[in-house]
Amino acid sequence: MTAHRFPLTVYYEDTDMAGVVYYANYLRYIERARSEIVEQMGLDQNAMRADGLVFVVTRVEADYVSSARMGDRLEVITTHQAAGPVRWTFDQVVQRGDQVIFKAHVVAVTMTTDGKPVRLPAEIRAMGPK
Repeated sequence: MTAHRFPLTVYYEDTDMAGVVYYANYLRYIERARSEIVEQMGLDQNAMRADGLVFVVTRVEADYVSSARMGDRLEVITTHQAAGPVRWTFDQVVQRGDQVIFKAHVVAVTMTTDGKPVRLPAEIRAMGPK
């Protein structure tokens, strides 16, 4: 499985009073990386929503390992796979160079806009365990 790489820069607005990245922003960073993956797979989330389907995160396990600061160049590295017909799992790390700053395991599902779980799109199910 190839890792997806998403570069980013820490800006002043990302930091707290101590000058380090505010903890919730790491969740934003990994969300942006997942959105890029969906787009690169050719899935149009606006069209999906118009058809009544959305991706929903159902679980996040996160470890804050170190701190990033304003001006740091970071990279979100993501591996992902279908974990059955409904669940899509992501293992994500945020790194500064070779140093891991943050890591997370994320589970997402596809649901109707009414909240009913449905099968993942075929493009994602094809990446599942063989």
